[in-house]
Amino acid sequence: MRPGGGVDGCKDKGNPPATGHRGDDRDAPSPSSPFPSPEGSSEDEQQQHPEVSLPEDAIVEILSRVPYRSLRRFKCVSKAWLALCSAPDIRRRSPQTLSGFFHFTTDGLKFHNLSGRGPPMVDPSLPFLRERFKLVTVEQCCSSLLLCQCVSEGQEYDYVVCNPATERWVVLPPIVLPDGRLFEFYEGNIFLGFDTAAASRFVVFAPLADYCYEFQEVAIYSSETGRWTSVQSDWGFGTILVGNPECVFLNGVMHLTTHYSASVVTVDNELKVWRKIRMPDITASSYGNAIASIGHSQGCLHAWWIDNHHDYQLYVWVLEDYDTGKWILRHTVNVLELFGRHRRKGTEFYKMFAIHPECDLIFLTDGEKMTVSYDMDNQKVNVISTSKEFLDGLPYTPCFVE
Repeated sequence: MRPGGGVDGCKDKGNPPATGHRGDDRDAPSPSSPFPSPEGSSEDEQQQHPEVSLPEDAIVEILSRVPYRSLRRFKCVSKAWLALCSAPDIRRRSPQTLSGFFHFTTDGLKFHNLSGRGPPMVDPSLPFLRERFKLVTVEQCCSSLLLCQCVSEGQEYDYVVCNPATERWVVLPPIVLPDGRLFEFYEGNIFLGFDTAAASRFVVFAPLADYCYEFQEVAIYSSETGRWTSVQSDWGFGTILVGNPECVFLNGVMHLTTHYSASVVTVDNELKVWRKIRMPDITASSYGNAIASIGHSQGCLHAWWIDNHHDYQLYVWVLEDYDTGKWILRHTVNVLELFGRHRRKGTEFYKMFAIHPECDLIFLTDGEKMTVSYDMDNQKVNVISTSKEFLDGLPYTPCFVE
């Protein structure tokens, strides 16, 4: 679902066909067809609106290409449309977009719909996991899948990858080191990779830390093989990762941010191609020790940073070339203006926490009570929430492929 309630970031291209429904039983569509019958219409109407006849396969193919939000609207046309648009095959193939954000409150995990209307698309309490585990903590959301740390009744914990839309889940096996010892995951340094283009597979990266928290080796779990493999890291000495959720899985490559060296390190899901890319130069802001955040939009890696100590300027870059590490400044704006303020108030600490995966829409918070979206193309601001509950979140795009 694209943002609603005035947040018009990505255009919804799906529109339901005209039905000509007149509130008459004779005009209701037959159970075998989602299209209305012209029976009972006047001769002039039939000439202006000739009967539509399409093979069922063609109808399924058309609807499977309709954005999911439009597909949900189509269900309101008639009972026949409801049945057709609810078909699992169509729903699985329907293209998805950003639906909302998982976020944390004092009452636990919640879900904020971008549409601003109706119940959440998924149950944020994850009841299918709580039947097995007494405590479930969401560590990361990668597109459509969640990486959770789950504690059982015996106080043992497992890492679980789940799909909230289908309620399918997998417990990750332990990593066994060459000497037979079990590897203890360093909290925050386990990273999920998932691409809806290859929805039958996910990967999990686990950099293996030494006592100084430097990563000499990286293990990877593949859902295809159901096991871990590991190789020596090629990122070089002194690589200390920032940790979740500062990670991006894009085009089969995991991107991770680092402390101190102000760089992005990458490795592909075959553990063969390793890179270390310098972050955009932000030393001109006279606060060069800052760490930029990363995300992906429209198939490109983006980085952003807000100068909360001087002029409250937001910088958004896009990586133009991996080989040269060249970044292009995509946009810059004063954050105070986005929130309609002339100066910072109290303990506000402005943060951009997400970018829309399909368009130039970004999401920011003042850390106090307000969350907004900002369209970098038309420079429009929309208030998403004025509740203290939703000040940050993990972007979620549903996927109904099991």
